[in-house]
Parts: sequence; C-alpha cells; structure tokens
Amino acid sequence: MKVLQLLQKPQLRGAEIFASQLSNHLEESGVTVHLISVFEGTSELPFTGKISHLKRPLNKRLWDFKAWKTFAELVKREQPDLIQANAGDTLKFAILSKLFYKWDTPVVFRNANKMGDFIDTKPKYLLNRFFVNQVEAVVSVSQLCEKDFIKTFKFPVSRITTIPIGVEEQNTASEPPSDLMSIFSNYRVLVNIGSLVPEKNHETLIDIFDAVAKNDPTVFLMVIGDGRLRTELESKVSGLSSKGRILFAGYRNDVLQVLQHAEAFLMPSLIEGLPAVILEAMYCKTPVIANNVGGISEVVNSETGWLIQKDDKSGFIKAVHEVLNGGEIVNQKIYNAFYLVTKEYMNSQIAVRFKEAYRKIIERHSLS
Repeated sequence: MKVLQLLQKPQLRGAEIFASQLSNHLEESGVTVHLISVFEGTSELPFTGKISHLKRPLNKRLWDFKAWKTFAELVKREQPDLIQANAGDTLKFAILSKLFYKWDTPVVFRNANKMGDFIDTKPKYLLNRFFVNQVEAVVSVSQLCEKDFIKTFKFPVSRITTIPIGVEEQNTASEPPSDLMSIFSNYRVLVNIGSLVPEKNHETLIDIFDAVAKNDPTVFLMVIGDGRLRTELESKVSGLSSKGRILFAGYRNDVLQVLQHAEAFLMPSLIEGLPAVILEAMYCKTPVIANNVGGISEVVNSETGWLIQKDDKSGFIKAVHEVLNGGEIVNQKIYNAFYLVTKEYMNSQIAVRFKEAYRKIIERHSLS
C-alpha cells in the first residue's frame, strides 16, 4: 500500500504534526508514505520518511495551475493507492488537480473540525460541498464532528468514519526546557497551546488568567503558538497588572516537556475538533480545563478533567482555582485521564485503524 499525505505547509500545527506521526507508524507497519506540503513554510516535520515541498506562495491558494500540474505529474509517476488531504486547503488543492489533470487515485479527507461552525454563508457552503462531494471518503476526528459533517453536507453515512487523533509514546521524565527553567522554578505555570486566531479565544484566556493572578502571585501564563492576533493580544496584556507573568512563547518543538511541568492546561476555545494537545496534556498527567466545544467532550468530562460551557468565564476561573488548590479529586481526574489516553489514544493503536480504513477505501474504489 502506498499513501500520499498532503499537508498545508511545514509547520508545527496539530494537523501537520499528527499526519507526520501517523505516517511514521504506517511506515513501520509496511505502508509506503510520501509527505507532500503545498505552501511555503520553515518548520521541520517530525517524519522520517520521504518528504517533498512544493513551496507554493500562499497568495495562490485559490488558483495555481502550475502547482496542480506538478502534483498531478507526481501522482501519475508514483501511482499511490490513496491520497489523504489534511485540512481544507489541501482538499481543494487535491481535487482541483484531479479535475483539471484527470488522475483517478481516491482522495480521503481528514476532517479535524466541526465544519458547520465555519460554514456561515451560502457561497461558502456551496463551494465546500462541491469539494466534499469529490472525495472517496472522509475520516473524522470525533463522533460529534462526524455527525456535524453528515448534517452540514448531507454526506453519505457509508463513506465516513471516525478515527480520533492520538499521541506518541514518550519518556516524560525530564527537566523543563532550559530557557524556561527560571519561570518554572519561580511560578506555578498555566499553559495554553494553539494558533493565535479568533476561534482559540485568547482574549478570554487572558481575562481568566488575570482574574486568577490578581489574588495569586504564584501563577504564570505561558501561551505557546503564534498567529495574526499576536500583536493585538500583546497590546491587551501590556495594560494588565499581571503583564509580567504572561509569556507569548511562539511555536516550540518541546510541547510535552513544557506540559509535564505545568499546573494545568487551559483551552477556552470557541471552535475545535478533537485537539491532540488535550490528549498530550492528559498523557503528561497535567489537569485539563477546556470549553465544551467540538469533540472535546469525548475525552474531557467530570471524570477526566474540567469541561466548561463556552460562555461560562466564571466557571472556568473557578475550575482553575480548584486545580491550583489540588487534593484527591484533582489527583483522581489526572489518573483517569492518563488511563484513558494510554488505553485508547496512542498513535500506535490509531495507525492500525487508519490502515484498515485505507484498505477498505481502496478496495471499494477498485470495485467502482
């Protein structure tokens, strides 16, 4: 079996990291994988196999005959059994290449979000439905996202399945990163990890931390990630009394090393699928406090963490205080979360499910 994994660009974002990790496990099981990124980027993807970068400019994301032809030539040369498009831009890219240059390899869309939350106009709906209708199958990140996808696009139930994201087995017995050592030595660190975009709700995150910090000089907020809202968020922080205890740390490749030394992982997002970073926090035995959006409730509940309704800022603040105060309830939730992840959400297990799903999709395509 040969699979092309199509990524948006070389970046340390959840979709790209998971696709790389999944591909490593698939290769270990005998599947040949070729990772291909479409747009320009500078990060090094955590995949040990073959990688190609088309390095197309992002401003050509909607109309790029040259790139579509290049990809079509690659498909015809390598003859893969299946192509997986990871995220919306890669789906559009693959389908337009296929339609213009007439190759026949089945395309699978990896749906990592609750798509209905993004479809807010009729033209956007019609455009996305057109591309969705061209795929052979969809692999959704959560049951809730699967149901939403079926409802939003009237997509056939027989052509969609749910396989969650997973985490890598790693040794978590390590010191904090050296450049952050002084912070971890002097404060109790709360961590958020995600791109600095509106749906991640960093403004509310900052409000939550500031409310906690006013009465607790021992806490520190570390925001890992970057994006177009960084300047705006830094400006907001500059006016707070807690500004000296908030760090925008940018993208990092030592997320687990940070998480294992954090007091809690905070995710007040407005839109999510099933983010791998929640599972990584659980694996690191770090308490998770998250908004009840997307597929988060499939792993975070009253037994494994603190699930907050997305408009309940005071409830989120209360949960942070509960975690910081510690105790047996907190310890039990940490244990339950770790047990859940190691039992059901390790990438080595997830890869087996993907391989079986691929086999069925390829077989169905060959009969059509």
